[in-house]
Amino acid sequence: MLQNIFSYGPGRNAVQFYWSLPAGWLHHTLVRVVLYACMGLVLFLSGCKNKKTTATAKSDTYYTCSMHPQIMQDKPGTCPICHMDLIPVNRSDEARDEIMLSDEQIQLGNIQTDTLGRTLMGDKVVLTATLNFDEMKVNTVSARITGRIDRLYFKNTGDFVKKGDHLFDLYSEELNTAKQEYLAAMERQQTLGNSIIDFKQLLQSAKNKLLLWGMSESQIDALGKAKQFSPLTAFYSTATGYITEIPVQEGQYVMEGGVVVKLADLSTLWAEAQVYASQLASVDYKGVATVQLPDMPGKEIKGKVSFANPEISADTRINLLRVSIPNTNNQLKPGMPAYVILKSSAGNAMTLPIDAVLRDGQMAMVWVQTDKNTYKRKMIQTGLESGDRIEVRSGIQNGDVVVISGAYLLNSEYIFKKGAAAAGSHNH
Repeated sequence: MLQNIFSYGPGRNAVQFYWSLPAGWLHHTLVRVVLYACMGLVLFLSGCKNKKTTATAKSDTYYTCSMHPQIMQDKPGTCPICHMDLIPVNRSDEARDEIMLSDEQIQLGNIQTDTLGRTLMGDKVVLTATLNFDEMKVNTVSARITGRIDRLYFKNTGDFVKKGDHLFDLYSEELNTAKQEYLAAMERQQTLGNSIIDFKQLLQSAKNKLLLWGMSESQIDALGKAKQFSPLTAFYSTATGYITEIPVQEGQYVMEGGVVVKLADLSTLWAEAQVYASQLASVDYKGVATVQLPDMPGKEIKGKVSFANPEISADTRINLLRVSIPNTNNQLKPGMPAYVILKSSAGNAMTLPIDAVLRDGQMAMVWVQTDKNTYKRKMIQTGLESGDRIEVRSGIQNGDVVVISGAYLLNSEYIFKKGAAAAGSHNH
């Protein structure tokens, strides 16, 4: 019986054999189990055979539409969208990091190439920058003793505060106790001045405590004349500047040393620029830097490089450079975009249009034509930038045919065909 079951191939129906058995056979549970298992094995082997046949039948050539590359079929035909004839593309012809395009795709994508050659680079480096506070001129007003902020007299960031302005009132039990001790020492000195106890030294000790906790000489003198104290103590600004931060609110307790306000002197600002590691050797750090502001056309400010970060970010390969510039009449505001122009040594170099180079912060890449309608990705190391040109220091050679127009579209087509994972595995 089992031989008869296995003799049924894909062209015959094994279920027919099941129903052709005598009725008595079907009532035996063991017989039914064996039959079901045998028929399942037949179907499984048949399916594997069909799958193997399908896998081997897959061709290395697929057909796509030049207008709609998302259409990919295994056989010739017409595009279901524009009804144009599909064109064949050989999968084996596209190596890793390579892509082939049809003539229509090259024309529609405006893919243009140019031969890499040496040209004269300019004698300056232009860097993008942002204006920021000069941290050397940022002052912090802190609480000298623990207490509750009863009132703030400046509540908005950007407010201008002069040295000596009334900033806040503080309620402090500890400070009030020190005031009471000072008045008691003063009273004892006046009544028992001729005793063997040096009340003058005790009074000076109590006064020094009040000075240490932030009270001024004039406040202490007024306390001695009034011979009584208020539970609130006024505190005044120790610097001049614009408020950049107010981390406390009225009614909030502040600890000793806690920040009440931060003040920034805007008479000078920093223009913080980003420099690629490949540009560092060409920057003249001792020369004069020129800062230009897109928001103020025609305005140029001279400054000097005040700081260059000795450590390069491992993730971005970018270094930070600061140029200190004067801020006459406070016309410049932190956060404004700027350009920093630095002198550099001129010379012949291999250059490309900036649009030909694809950069994502971690690497730079170009597309090089290796054959007719065939393009390959290559990693490069860039150097100076001058105008709309960028220096190429390594990765490609003089005479290579590089895509200078349509590089972004070419990269998008590559990601569409090969996937984002393939785009992330760069060929070094």
